[in-house]
Amino acid sequence: MARDFDQSALVMFARELQAARSKAGMTRELLATQINYSASLIGMVESCRRVPGLDFARRCDQVLATTGTFERMQEFLRTAPFPAWFRPFVEYEARATALRGFEHVLVPGLAQTAGYARAVLATRPNTTDEQVEQFLTARLERQVILDRDEPPLLWLVVDEAVLHREVGGPKVMHDQLIHLAGLSQRPNVTVEVIPYAAGAHSGLLGAFAIAEFTDAPPVAYLESAAGGQIAEDRSVVAGVLLTFDTLRSEALPRTVSRDLIMKAAEERWT
Repeated sequence: MARDFDQSALVMFARELQAARSKAGMTRELLATQINYSASLIGMVESCRRVPGLDFARRCDQVLATTGTFERMQEFLRTAPFPAWFRPFVEYEARATALRGFEHVLVPGLAQTAGYARAVLATRPNTTDEQVEQFLTARLERQVILDRDEPPLLWLVVDEAVLHREVGGPKVMHDQLIHLAGLSQRPNVTVEVIPYAAGAHSGLLGAFAIAEFTDAPPVAYLESAAGGQIAEDRSVVAGVLLTFDTLRSEALPRTVSRDLIMKAAEERWT
């Protein structure tokens, strides 16, 4: 379920969808066949039990001839499934020209497959299957920035432990690492691995991400036991950038890192 302070926007989307569908003389089942989503999902959106994704909104606009209405409303809902402390960073991430991230436990969210992300999200306590799917949709939609005509530059550094921590089972891990290696072949993406041989390093203290812009100072997101913290103070962000550069100096080169990822996929998870 969406949080209370998201409910008004979700109710508006649901009512407009019902009205547009009724005007077009479409049942949920007929609309479902036209937009290639299930009638049950349409029902959950119309009853405010599911936050619609961007693709869903765009397809509704196309089929119902609503000229971008649902896409515009979806913008207000884009961050709804995320925890309050992470929501502002989702917006920063969406308009960044460059992103840097470090993870010592899990594959970074921008590089996760659906199977891997679902397994991670399912570990949250007191979370229903429906909520997991809602969180999954939101997480995967963050990745659309990588498919833009002008995607951001993306640098990801991960500890080698990420390649060996089982999440979702062997097949999920195999597919995830193949995806990560493939992602690293994109011209705008660099993925580097800090090997076990590097020993202890400053990244073991916690994961973080940095969003950079052409017209504003960079912003950092820091993982913590309390859930996360966004840092805008320039001295703090400068310290995080220094940590990132230090971690990159411990990492294997890009092509060697890709070979290590592929080796783990084929030998560890096959």
